[in-house]
Amino acid sequence: MDTVKTMKETFRWNPHADQPHNVGSRGGRFLRHLMHAPGYLGLIGSNLWKSVPVLMQYRFLRSFSYQFPASIDDPFAVAVSPVAEEGQEQALVNLLGELGITQSLLRIPSWERERLEMYERFLARMRGAGIEVLVALLQRRQDVLEPQGWDRFLAEVFSRFGREGALFEVGHAWNRTKWGVWDHREYLRLAHAALAAAREHEVRLVGPAVIDFEFHLYPPVLKHVDYDIISSLLYVDRTGPPEGRQFGWDTTRKLALLRAIVDSCSRKGKELWITEVNWPLKDTGEYSPAAGRPNVSEEEQADYLVRYYLLCLCSGWVDRIYWWQLVAPGYGLVDSRSSTWRKRPSFYALKTLKRFCGHSVFQGRFMHPEAWIFNFCQGKEVFAVGWTEQETVDFCFPSPIKRVVGRDGEELAVTGRTVTLDASPRYIFFEHPGERDASGAEAQ
Repeated sequence: MDTVKTMKETFRWNPHADQPHNVGSRGGRFLRHLMHAPGYLGLIGSNLWKSVPVLMQYRFLRSFSYQFPASIDDPFAVAVSPVAEEGQEQALVNLLGELGITQSLLRIPSWERERLEMYERFLARMRGAGIEVLVALLQRRQDVLEPQGWDRFLAEVFSRFGREGALFEVGHAWNRTKWGVWDHREYLRLAHAALAAAREHEVRLVGPAVIDFEFHLYPPVLKHVDYDIISSLLYVDRTGPPEGRQFGWDTTRKLALLRAIVDSCSRKGKELWITEVNWPLKDTGEYSPAAGRPNVSEEEQADYLVRYYLLCLCSGWVDRIYWWQLVAPGYGLVDSRSSTWRKRPSFYALKTLKRFCGHSVFQGRFMHPEAWIFNFCQGKEVFAVGWTEQETVDFCFPSPIKRVVGRDGEELAVTGRTVTLDASPRYIFFEHPGERDASGAEAQ
């Protein structure tokens, strides 16, 4: 029992990776699971009750995946964390502006109530720049054991930061022991307190902020909590590309299942947001949130970012995706380990993706056994985005090609109608029917 007691009392924050350290030993965490077995058994009933409608909706969604047009208006979002150095908060805002991002997420931990004035100033700066901010409320074990402190935190945050239409995500990655919640019933107590406070302050709530492929937690939570917007921290599979499979499930299948659960367990038509995703980076040491194989190169991270966004958004099942986060040495779009911040390839990849695919319409895909090729229109522009998972593929497009742009916005050479596709997404723009080249001849 000493191990369990230690787990209850220990909360150590890792400032390098922006997450808590694991609590207790592996044996202690196993004992915790045994002690909370009744809560897991309760999950079985909640999921069985919804299994038939969920599976029916899943089969319907899968049968029509990527076959219908999907509007991609402005689903691109990036999370930020305030920095202490003078002048750097404005630099964060400027970087969001360079990306063209107008939607962000700001974490506020329950254990930093003495710093709420600093968060308030930073939030006002972002709102003043026209950036909509989703505030994520972070919990720890003490909030479960001493709910009065959580209640006071909610009241103060909603009072300080709440305004008409303000959005708050309730809890964070609570299905991980290190975040202080040990079963879904404990999370429900935190969520019910947030519901009561939200009604009083007239703010909107986002949740349940479950991390990874643990969708069995949605039915019992959504049965009791009516969130305005549903959220997921959907990492898919950090050990490989977004098209890779985890237990047979790739990104498309996971999204279809999650959308089916949301449709079956809450009001139809609710928005679904992915409020955290990233790929941790190699050679970043203690700044990486994961050790070993999950870490990828900067080039791979940039490729995976574009491919993940497109796989999710073109499905039509996800309304917004937040990259975690803008500036972070171990996984961010910008590396802050030196005095001069360095924009990584993923920064330019997201900037290019937002430029071309923002306010566009996904029209369908070219079917190919070894390549993903999605078609879009944006105003009068008609283009495709293509990539492969591993092998290089030469693909001949049926329409004359006007230009080809690389993942990071660089112009590439055009040779006839054939484009070589590889793991780095390319944007292929087509000539309009009847469009003429500079010499006045009909384009071929």
